[in-house]
Amino acid sequence: QLVESGGGSVQAGGSLRLSCVVSGDIGRSYCMGWFRQAPGKEREGVATITSGGISTYADSVKGRFTISKDNAKNTLYLQMNSLKPEDTAMYYCAAHWPYDFCPRDSRFSYWGKGTQVTVSS
Repeated sequence: QLVESGGGSVQAGGSLRLSCVVSGDIGRSYCMGWFRQAPGKEREGVATITSGGISTYADSVKGRFTISKDNAKNTLYLQMNSLKPEDTAMYYCAAHWPYDFCPRDSRFSYWGKGTQVTVSS
């Protein structure tokens, strides 16, 4: 299971840190990531990270968001700084278990239920 937390309401320019606790073997996934979906829009990838620490980011969040993983705590994080109103969305963490690659699209095999992030101007 994947359980997200840390969402909330902040003003533009503020920061939030999302957490995703991963239980069981899923925590050993090679590839994990954060996605978001705003009302009326398609789900989009935000960031991914491999077990080797290689991370990728959507252009819209580069330089502002940082993905990380604490293996000892089985927890995936997303540090979000300089938040903008367009970052408002439901944020989901995902893991691609038991595969040893990151899927090209958002077809990860396990998903959390999401945590809401709202950024006001």
